[in-house]
Amino acid sequence: MSVQAHSSDVETLHGLGYAQELRRRMGTFSNFAVSFTIISILSGCLTLYGYGMNTGGPVIMNIGWPVVGLFVLMVGLAMAEVCSSYPTAGGLYYWAAKLGGKNGPAWSWFTGWFNLLGQIGVTAGIDFGLALFADAFFNALFNYPSTPFAIIVVYTVVLFLHGLFNTFGIGLVALLNDISVWWHLVGVAVIFLVLFFFPAHHQSAGFIFTKFVNNTGFGSGIYVFLIGLLLAQYTFTGYDASAHMTEETHNAAVAGPRGIVWSIVVSLIAGWILLIAVTGAIQDYEAERTAVTPGAQVFLDAVGHNGGLFLLFIIVGAQFYCGMSSVTANSRMIYAFSRDGAVPGSQFWHRINPRTRTPTNSIIFATVGAWLLGLPYLWSPVAYAAVTSIAVIGLYIAYGMPILLRLLAGEKFQRGPWHLRQWSYVVGWIAVVWIAFIAILFILPQAAPGNTLTTFNYAIVAVGVVVLYSGGYWFLSAKNWFKGPKVQGSMEELAAIERELEVVGSPAPMPSR
Repeated sequence: MSVQAHSSDVETLHGLGYAQELRRRMGTFSNFAVSFTIISILSGCLTLYGYGMNTGGPVIMNIGWPVVGLFVLMVGLAMAEVCSSYPTAGGLYYWAAKLGGKNGPAWSWFTGWFNLLGQIGVTAGIDFGLALFADAFFNALFNYPSTPFAIIVVYTVVLFLHGLFNTFGIGLVALLNDISVWWHLVGVAVIFLVLFFFPAHHQSAGFIFTKFVNNTGFGSGIYVFLIGLLLAQYTFTGYDASAHMTEETHNAAVAGPRGIVWSIVVSLIAGWILLIAVTGAIQDYEAERTAVTPGAQVFLDAVGHNGGLFLLFIIVGAQFYCGMSSVTANSRMIYAFSRDGAVPGSQFWHRINPRTRTPTNSIIFATVGAWLLGLPYLWSPVAYAAVTSIAVIGLYIAYGMPILLRLLAGEKFQRGPWHLRQWSYVVGWIAVVWIAFIAILFILPQAAPGNTLTTFNYAIVAVGVVVLYSGGYWFLSAKNWFKGPKVQGSMEELAAIERELEVVGSPAPMPSR
């Protein structure tokens, strides 16, 4: 990367009002890798595989997947266009502030809080899914228990490790994300080949694409099909990470949008191949559906104990990469939102570790928040589906607000170097309508009766808490002082911030002989 290009990135960031506090070490591929890793088809597809087996069955996985994927692509394209104009770590809430006009601070406030909820929900969903598969792996390896408490223990360790690794600096994170892309792609290819050649028998094409299963207790097949779309919709989350990492990416106004779009496209294709292969390898639908981790049981039944362990190792590795990237993106959003004073205790959460140039305190916020969201699993078997609903609703409402504002801005919107030309409005309105639809859909009951302790979809509670807290805080206090993203100072002041970080973060000189 040339000095001129790096200088242009820093000048763009200065124009948006911020100093270059984070290290700009990521290229286009690394930026794409973060979003692709968080989408993680080997995480989302397989950790919700049991949900899909009950809520629609094979048809929801192999027909629902491409349907959802195409709508998600519309959302990603619309987001990418806005990202090109505002390449900053604040991402969605910064966009909302700039596009909301005189009401920009209010739009920014609510977008930021929904994004915060969704980001923590995604981290919880990814790492809890990893805990489920790691538990299945350990159970098959040395009979580790599969009780809710045992799974929560694994979940706690996983979150701690992801928080720890994220404190080591963006260089390590970028390297692991680059490796993760190939781990995912090669892993899907290996799983496909193993499941194609080794199982004793395969399901028919009719079973894979048309078999409908309803174990929800609801009588309406249409309703069950729609709520079953959560499997795909949850997997296609987190690609806003490319926007949150733009302050650490070279040529950010182009690399960020490309990272968003290509992470969706590659995941759409590879994920469909994966789901078809897994569904075709089902040996005993009922036994695998009722297992603690149905996706893992499919592998063990299809290729035997040793082969199943090998495939589980691939999946657990992919999920570990995925969770680490989620904590990275989550912490950057918290860092940026705190930088602008929107989070209680902002001065603490916004602090940068001068040695690693990472937002260490925001990393703690992200991991502890995710841990708390996972705890209801101790008493509720549907808690994991609720966590994924929280992630989808929180993130997609945050995705939709700046897209809507960009549409309402019309030609006043100043396009960046990456844009949709004449397709902006068609793509944007499709995205907004889809987001409104799924935001309502996924707070609805997922099992009947939906009003018991073990079947209640507590996504509506989490969303309600954020609405009441952010809304109450806004009208009682924040509307008087929150003015949206803060400008850190004049060009001279921004340069002074950067010089201070460079001095503090420089390695100590070698002692003279």
